[in-house]
Amino acid sequence: MSQPITIKRLGRADYAPIWRAMQAFTAQRTADTVDEVWLVEHPPVFTLGQAGKREHLLRDIGVPTVAIDRGGQVTYHGPGQVVAYLLIDFKRRGIGVKELVRRMEQAVIDLLAEFGIRAERLAGAPGVYVNGAKIAALGLRIKGGCSYHGMALNVDMDLAPFSAINPCGYEGMAVTQMRDLGVEADWVEVGERLLGQLLWQMASD
Repeated sequence: MSQPITIKRLGRADYAPIWRAMQAFTAQRTADTVDEVWLVEHPPVFTLGQAGKREHLLRDIGVPTVAIDRGGQVTYHGPGQVVAYLLIDFKRRGIGVKELVRRMEQAVIDLLAEFGIRAERLAGAPGVYVNGAKIAALGLRIKGGCSYHGMALNVDMDLAPFSAINPCGYEGMAVTQMRDLGVEADWVEVGERLLGQLLWQMASD
């Protein structure tokens, strides 16, 4: 029997309060706490992971930077990007961290396939790519067999801020988005379809 997941659609919300809420949820959860997936859109912000190096912030363009507790380097969040946070007790689900990441990536790959876009993984660089350009970024924090943070999928956004950083620590890495690949679906539709794919992946044996 698949375990339930509570969905929270948070609309557009500032980054820091959502991050703190994820921390609080994870700190307070018990063995019986139902897993949650939060769908959100953030105002412009750079987030710098635990091992993040400030040199990957190439120049100041007036976008705030928040140093946070997920893995990975620097990335950008902004309007037109679907962000899904996975607050998952993956040990209870009988999977490991690598399998959780694989399922997150597969959810995006399958979603993009629905729109006729062939996406793939790149060895050693978590996330999802189309023709070598990053379209979705992943970053998690693991605590006591549970995850928080999650993934960001570029739908229809201003990609210019990515040029002010080395995305995920990779110099010169190209980024892309669904709109530039011919997809006209809006944030709401893509978000709902991504939720569907994530729920399918989390229910898989």
